[in-house]
Amino acid sequence: MAGKVVLHYFNGRGKMESIRWLLTVAEVEFDEIYLATREQYEKLLSDGALMFQQVPMVEIDGMKLVQTKAILNYIAEKYNLHGKDLKDRVMINMYSEGIFDLMEMIMMLPFKADAKLEPIKSKAKDRYLPVFEKALSGPIYLVGGKLSCADVQLLECTLMLEEKFPEILGEFPNVKAFQGRMTQIPAISRFLQPGSKRKPQPDETYVKTIMEVFKINIPLS
Repeated sequence: MAGKVVLHYFNGRGKMESIRWLLTVAEVEFDEIYLATREQYEKLLSDGALMFQQVPMVEIDGMKLVQTKAILNYIAEKYNLHGKDLKDRVMINMYSEGIFDLMEMIMMLPFKADAKLEPIKSKAKDRYLPVFEKALSGPIYLVGGKLSCADVQLLECTLMLEEKFPEILGEFPNVKAFQGRMTQIPAISRFLQPGSKRKPQPDETYVKTIMEVFKINIPLS
């Protein structure tokens, strides 16, 4: 019998946060081992646990999975959050790819020397949110009339956007209504409460730890 899922990452959001979200919606319990030192990272490398010398890494079903999208796809497939057929899956993947492009801009802000919010806001309003506003102009979920990983990722993204731009969904009522429906799902409602495994916005300690573990000089250009 497989043991509990174990996440190896920093004590912060980053690329692992979407994995935490998806496991939560799938109602899968997980433990976390936080990377805090260079020595921990080097031990994972020497053990051969990191295929491309990168985290996130997730221990699940006797495997050590790396690469965020591969991990998310595995979880989505296993827990029936990846559509009913190939056409559903490709739509889900397209939506997810776009969502990740947007979220990555926000994720990188703490590491940028000259971080600017306005370009992110403009792209969100002009390129990304209109797509989801149109997709949700009737259906309650993005693809196939049922909950998928793309819905979970869109919720995560909208909450990240509102942390930076509180009024940004004012022009996108369908997306805002979708967000409201999603937060009523019991597992998500619990995840949004204080004391859950959801991580706060990145702080200086989080950034400093990453830089020290990976021996990176900041700020990035």
